[in-house]
Amino acid sequence: MTNRPRLLATVEGYAVEGGYDVAYGPTTCFAPALSLNHIDGPGDAANLWNDFEEAVRLLPPLGFDGIRLTVEWARIEPRQGQVDHSALSRYIEMVRFAESLGLHVTVVLVDQAWPAWLGQEAWLLPWVVPHFVDHVHRVVGALGGSAQNFILFANWAHLLDGFTEASGPPWRRRASDDAYRAQVQLRKMTDLILQDSKIAGLLVHEWDVVDADDVKGRETLRDKSERDEIHVRSILQGFGPTRCNAGILIRDGKEFRPR
Repeated sequence: MTNRPRLLATVEGYAVEGGYDVAYGPTTCFAPALSLNHIDGPGDAANLWNDFEEAVRLLPPLGFDGIRLTVEWARIEPRQGQVDHSALSRYIEMVRFAESLGLHVTVVLVDQAWPAWLGQEAWLLPWVVPHFVDHVHRVVGALGGSAQNFILFANWAHLLDGFTEASGPPWRRRASDDAYRAQVQLRKMTDLILQDSKIAGLLVHEWDVVDADDVKGRETLRDKSERDEIHVRSILQGFGPTRCNAGILIRDGKEFRPR
């Protein structure tokens, strides 16, 4: 790691790529809530799946050292055991393009939007563990020659929110117990990956996450942080339940520009 933390713009796949939880698109854990109209989905979002290059090319002049790219599991493996190799190839293109601009790339392997086939309570289910291990090895195997670093889970707390932050009745019984059990399983999954020294050596272990509104004070952020990386959420505000409060860029018709 560098002495001063790298400043990375996050690319939150579910919120910005477009095409999730729509007809014929990858289905995620948010699908049941969407079908009940409890939340709004991302829809076409900012279409960064196709227009990634046009947005990311604006980051170096803004002082960013790289990107934190979420590789969405639901897009790579939309159905259990059915890998979309064209999607994996597209992620490889994204990584290589960012690096062609001199940007560092850290890849997130699991965020808030996991595949629907894992179930709503994936992190409580022992049978999910080997699928997670397969997912990690698949993505690191494909991108490890390009991306410099990886993060297993973007945010454990978000994965546990369903157990601890229900907003209406019927409230979940034994929510704190289930949250604890899920946390134990997340630790087990992490420990399994750490047994592979090649992957373990690529993992980022400490990072800070800040809002896009803080990016103007990036040098102050670097001086104050003792982490390996600072992740600024997000390159775009995005759409759906994982959207951010603000974006580094905004989309104006077909063009992107700094906010």
